[in-house]
Amino acid sequence: MSKRFLTAAVFALVAGAFVSAQQTYKVPRTAWGDPDLSGVYSNDDETGTPLERPAEFDGRKLEDITPAELKKINQQRTEQFNAGVAGTEFAGGLRPPTHLIFDSFERRNSRAWLVTDPPDGKVPALTAEGQQRLRRPQRGVSTNANPVGPFNSYEDMGLYDRCITRGIPNSMMPAGYGSNYEIEQGQGWAAIRYEMIHETRVVPLDGRPHVSKNIRLDLGDARGHWEGDMLVVETTNFTDRSAYRGASADLKMTERFKPLSPTAVDWSVTFDDPHTWVRPWTFTMKLTKKDRTQQVYEYACHEGNYAMPNILSAQRSSERAAQGATKD
Repeated sequence: MSKRFLTAAVFALVAGAFVSAQQTYKVPRTAWGDPDLSGVYSNDDETGTPLERPAEFDGRKLEDITPAELKKINQQRTEQFNAGVAGTEFAGGLRPPTHLIFDSFERRNSRAWLVTDPPDGKVPALTAEGQQRLRRPQRGVSTNANPVGPFNSYEDMGLYDRCITRGIPNSMMPAGYGSNYEIEQGQGWAAIRYEMIHETRVVPLDGRPHVSKNIRLDLGDARGHWEGDMLVVETTNFTDRSAYRGASADLKMTERFKPLSPTAVDWSVTFDDPHTWVRPWTFTMKLTKKDRTQQVYEYACHEGNYAMPNILSAQRSSERAAQGATKD
């Protein structure tokens, strides 16, 4: 028996067992009869998974990647990560132990990449409108870290730097730390708490319509419903400054929380915005359920955000020094 045939046979056996487990898993119910997805989840294990298909896998689909290949990929990503952070110098020349900053040092990614649609694993091309919007300077958006200035105002810094939001779905994407999330449920509603920035989204499940288009929110306006055991959340009414990857405020984002087992949920996110991309697209990430000893800790960002006044005061000091040198 060839090694290739043996690997394929093992892969088919493992995949078959996984599908069988999914088919036999009976999702628990709440007291009022809804599927019970409540609990604390983490996607630390997915840290380091590229959004799009890497060039080394050109021509292949996610289902083509065998467990042996994925194990090797994770080993390589672990080595690259640890080599990259070793001795990292932070502000002021500090070199703190990396275990004080990062929650995860070992890559246990469940996928080789995240984009599941289109099948080529690539984010679709931008429309002409999307390209034009991308070229325009943007102030105060969640993805604009702006490390080099100018720092004329707090608006020159991104929403994340200002402790406002990472935006959605960024707030639920692994960032090396703060990657815990809690799903809470009540009759007619669900809520998702995010450790990062300490935000909460309340999702009505009673069929009410979205709010007026004139009302825009950084986290959008969420409405949910059940499709079997799967929680589907549709979010609209975004702001221009927080819409994902430079999308327009007309972005419609649809999340699907599909329970796989007592300890795992597949979280798929579909983006539909004809003002930005030529077609809708989807990424999928696994959420791992933690035991009840885990919790979502407070993210006291504003209380410790000395960066904002320090950056702005340093810029003003530099300007005064430059003016003084000119007068001399």
